[in-house]
Amino acid sequence: MTGPAEFRADARAWLSTVAQPRTSAAWGTGDDSVAVFENWTEAQERAHTAHGQEWERTRFDAGWGALSRAPSSGGRGLPAFCEQLYRTEEAAFDVPRRSEIFPVTQHLVAPAIEIWGTDEQKRRWLRPMLRTDELACQLFSETEAGSDLAAVRTKAVRRGDEWILDGHKVWTSGARVATWGVAVCRTDPDAPKHAGITVFLVRMDAPGVTVRPIRQMTGGASFNEVYLDGVVVPDTDRLGPVGQGWKVTLSVLAAERLDSGSLGLDNADRAIELARHRALTDVERQQTADLFVRTLVQRLIGLRVTAALAAGREPGAEASVGKLYATETMRRTSDLVVQLLGPKLAADTGEWGTFAWTEHLLGAPGYSIAGGSDEIQRTILAERVLGLPKEPSR
Repeated sequence: MTGPAEFRADARAWLSTVAQPRTSAAWGTGDDSVAVFENWTEAQERAHTAHGQEWERTRFDAGWGALSRAPSSGGRGLPAFCEQLYRTEEAAFDVPRRSEIFPVTQHLVAPAIEIWGTDEQKRRWLRPMLRTDELACQLFSETEAGSDLAAVRTKAVRRGDEWILDGHKVWTSGARVATWGVAVCRTDPDAPKHAGITVFLVRMDAPGVTVRPIRQMTGGASFNEVYLDGVVVPDTDRLGPVGQGWKVTLSVLAAERLDSGSLGLDNADRAIELARHRALTDVERQQTADLFVRTLVQRLIGLRVTAALAAGREPGAEASVGKLYATETMRRTSDLVVQLLGPKLAADTGEWGTFAWTEHLLGAPGYSIAGGSDEIQRTILAERVLGLPKEPSR
């Protein structure tokens, strides 16, 4: 490939032929939403997803989608850091904002299929998912398991060339628009919990699959419960070996943490802009400066991840550090907004850019759990970077 500067110039040139440059609306005009988790109705979610799919297909067909994926899947086989370089250029253009279903499908599920899938599964799923003709959600979390994903209880029982799935999943983003769900299931109840797990791809419109939106305290329903009642899955839709599902799951989780380092930056930037338009006390000025410095550091952490990819290394500690730093940035953003707005945050007076911030305050804590809780990230760093011994089992 050409060098990074030439690659970015080529991306910028192509983007200019299919999209308009993004212009900043005057402060106090336009959309003031800072929602962390969208509060769409099902109709709104489907409409937004369809609009996003149009753009993703345009990119893919022009050779600007799936940049790091193999040419056999419609990609260009470029180094992984090219994805970050492209996103930097795309951010300057007015293109559809990607809802969570797109990175889950393209950056989490598709790479797992590339690693663990059979040749036939790769032919069936990779290109359609990278082009977003097929969309995938994660059927991972369960109420009984909490943050211990290896404690899942959803069971899969083999019956000849089929599996029968029964269980209950929660916190599933995109379940209403996904065509496939990646389900982590227990297939051997007698094996150690990390050894008795198998992963399946489940048709979300299969008989026995029921999706129920979960009402959030913001009033919306970004997440869903998914019930699996006697769902029949052919063995050809099993991803990875029987009993090796924990390894498959880890490959998805690692990609999720890698993709989370830029979380919260847009809202942090918006909070800093809010501060610029208000008369500040010394305390508020210091808080604003602290948040501004954090955004710079978080972007530098993102560059370290990109550098690791460019060097051919799989980011490990960098991804966990980025995830922890991003969730703390979201907390600091909330703290600053509370300080700046005071009572204006608590009631909808109709004033632009005030009550809308409740969406951030109520949504931000969720990311201290999503993608591996803060406690899990600290454990990873303690064991794999600092070399501290694991806590003995009780």
